[in-house]
Amino acid sequence: MKELLSPKDIVRSGLCIGCGSCVAQARLADTHMEFDAYGQLKPEGSSSWFHHDSESFTRTCPFSPGARNEDQLAAELFPAPTHRDAALGSFQSAYVGYVAEEEFRMQGSSGGMVTWVAMELLRKGLIDGVAHVVATKDPQADGRYFRYRISRTEAEINEGAKSRYYPIEMSEILSTIREVPGRYAVVGIPCFIKAVQLLRQEDPIIRERIQFTLGLFCGHMKSARFVESFAWQLNVPIKEVERVEYRQKLPDRPANWYNAKLTLRDGSSANRDWWNLADGDWGAGFYMNNACNFCDDVVAETSDISFGDAWVEPYSSDGRGTNVVVVRSPLVEQLVESAIQAGRLNLETVDAKFVEQTQAAGFRQRREGLAYRLTWRKRGVRPRKRVAPDSKTQTKQRKLIYRMRNFITQGSHRVFRLARALRSPQLYLGWARMVLSIYHGLAYHQGNFSEMRKRFDGLRKA
Repeated sequence: MKELLSPKDIVRSGLCIGCGSCVAQARLADTHMEFDAYGQLKPEGSSSWFHHDSESFTRTCPFSPGARNEDQLAAELFPAPTHRDAALGSFQSAYVGYVAEEEFRMQGSSGGMVTWVAMELLRKGLIDGVAHVVATKDPQADGRYFRYRISRTEAEINEGAKSRYYPIEMSEILSTIREVPGRYAVVGIPCFIKAVQLLRQEDPIIRERIQFTLGLFCGHMKSARFVESFAWQLNVPIKEVERVEYRQKLPDRPANWYNAKLTLRDGSSANRDWWNLADGDWGAGFYMNNACNFCDDVVAETSDISFGDAWVEPYSSDGRGTNVVVVRSPLVEQLVESAIQAGRLNLETVDAKFVEQTQAAGFRQRREGLAYRLTWRKRGVRPRKRVAPDSKTQTKQRKLIYRMRNFITQGSHRVFRLARALRSPQLYLGWARMVLSIYHGLAYHQGNFSEMRKRFDGLRKA
């Protein structure tokens, strides 16, 4: 591997997550983030920038092997943690529960904790604004359904509630933070928070102005084609879709029974449960950004506080939603503890093992699965992760599952692109149903394993 890297190196190696940090740093008029043919955001700019090897880029791209890893960053950010854990990293405390006051819980996808913490930082005068993801007002004109925005009032912060499984980038918002004085909090998935922390080390202005980071537990990033697939399967024209709700909250149903809802320009809507979608199994990896295959951070280990869903019983059956929370900043811990004592938060202390269990599939994918995938890399930039390459300890069935998941990821991008060009939704949907049935057979079938292997080998050759 060469010592210095360029944006081209990361993009062509399939390691670009599309965070936009490189574009924000470039500060060039002709440099921007744009959707590629697969509906994923990638940097674009002049050849002299895109192909230029850079020390700064090598140190600040979150997937660069030349950047500091999460353990190294956390050691500087949180030098005296109460706990250190192989899965959660360094942290002060962990909780399970929800926001007890007002309507935070019902307005969010889970227990309402992300919005509550962002709003509490504003109420306490600790920040002047929150950089978070909100729905665009007119997605058809804007070209995107969601964007980062800085919110400066409680009402604006509320507009950022709910989960967004959509490509997002930070280039514009990071540029705004650099240009407009103030104290900011940033909400983001693990690799985005890592990008922010790496940038804070390089840029004293960003370091001074971004005061808090709020992390979101993450399974993987989807491409923009996921929304289009919703539209195909709900029989609505994508150009008429005005609002997307990935997890419509229905309190009388278990929280993990996801229901997707599309609202059209005329006010009508259509919805469907994820399990009735051809590509609705999250773990199968449809539309996943390839960089997610090489991430080893599930819980945003470099954030001041991070949030996930409590995917264990009895919490996963509670349709009102329940958070698991990991606190790393002593200051944020004081805010949380004070609110618990005042009855504003209904949180119970849990240990690291409990949090890990709520995200068991994610940790398996990014520990055992990552170790196996690292042995596949033969060309391009080789990731440097905290997990060592290993193809010996996994069972044959687990290896085949990881191979199938990668096949689905790559295939969903390509087959959807073809179906979109041919205006033939059934081409993609038929393929998706077929590969999902094989994936489910590999993951859950109790019968003849060798027969499932033959089916996968035949599909791969086809």
